[in-house]
Parts: sequence; C-alpha cells; structure tokens
Amino acid sequence: MRVLVVEDDIELADTIAAGLRREQMAVDVAYDGPGGLDHAVVNDYDVVVLDRDLPGMHGDDLCAAIIDARRRCRVLMLTASSTIEERVGGLGIGADDYLTKPFAFAELVARLRALLRRAQPLAPPVLRYGDLVLDSSRRTACRGSALLDLGPKEFAVLEVLLMAQGRVVSAQELLERVWDEAADPFTAAVKVTMSRLRRKLGEPPLVETVSHAGYRI
Repeated sequence: MRVLVVEDDIELADTIAAGLRREQMAVDVAYDGPGGLDHAVVNDYDVVVLDRDLPGMHGDDLCAAIIDARRRCRVLMLTASSTIEERVGGLGIGADDYLTKPFAFAELVARLRALLRRAQPLAPPVLRYGDLVLDSSRRTACRGSALLDLGPKEFAVLEVLLMAQGRVVSAQELLERVWDEAADPFTAAVKVTMSRLRRKLGEPPLVETVSHAGYRI
C-alpha cells in the first residue's frame, strides 16, 4: 500500500509515517496543502491521510482537487474537531473516512487497510498461482507445504506481481508501489529484492524477466 500523509504538525506527520512504514506501507509526507497537491497529482497513492486544517490550502480544497483530478486514491480526513457538522462536511466534499484527533494508531492502520480493500474490491485476500499461495491479511506466503520466510519488501513485490495476473510489471512501477519517494530511482533495490525473492521461491522458477520491460509471474 502506498500512502500520502498531509499534515502540518511535522512531529505528528513524521510519527505517523514511521509507524505506517513499520506496517510495511510505502509512505510519502507533505507538510502543507500545496505540497500535498503536488504529491497527489503526480504519484499514484492508495490512500491519502489528510489533515483538514492545513496552511496554504485548506484540507477541504485539497480533497476536492484530488477528486477533480480523478485520482483513484481514497481520502482519510483528520480533524481536531469532533462535531457532527465537521464530519458531515468532510464526507460531503468526497472524503471516504474521518478520524478525530487524538486517535489510536491501531485504529488508523485498520481504517487504512479497510479503505484499501474498498479501493481494490476485485483483489482477493488470498492470491494463488500454481502451488504458490499468498495470504494478504495474514501476511503469509507458502509454496506447496513450505512457509516462505519473506521480508517486507519481498512480500510486497510478490503481492504486486500476483495481483498483476500475468501482466508485466516494470521496475519503476515496483519502486513506486513498494518503496516511496525517498527511494533513489537509480537504485538496485528492485533487482536485489527480486533476486532474493526468486531464491526463496525455489524451483521451478516463477518470476520471469521480460527484457527491457520488467517482471511477471
């Protein structure tokens, strides 16, 4: 899951981002409305965590701009106000969910995962290819009767490949979906992760390299 956090409280924004990365999410951060808009219209996010009271551009206006740009991401709006009017107002302009500050981090994670399921309704919780089974909810992967010991990036790469259902996935797309904007576009991270994943998947090989295009199951 790739998430954009738009929050002007730098300490809170960075804390949220660090926590979501521990949950194996790729996270970008913006600290004001214009920065959030720049990120949202350029990158492909699954969910935007959006503070309502932002400098430079109000969260309501940013939410509306994201919707007008026809981005496929879901929007989870944060606010310090708990009034019904505030919640109704936020949902009325197109936000998909609402969370009042202060909030429990576990609830934020649960809501983000729920929004992802709504954003990708056709993606089954269990992905299969031959004797390979990946359970997204339990974060487990097996080949035959063997449980695969995959790291977070290896698991995420395998999930993206399986969800592509045979479509070729470029290294750039993997970098955008599994890592985040902090990743160096010239890094060998995708190649190194793919090499480890192939080794752990065992024989016969499941991941094919398509010359000058990318990878596919």
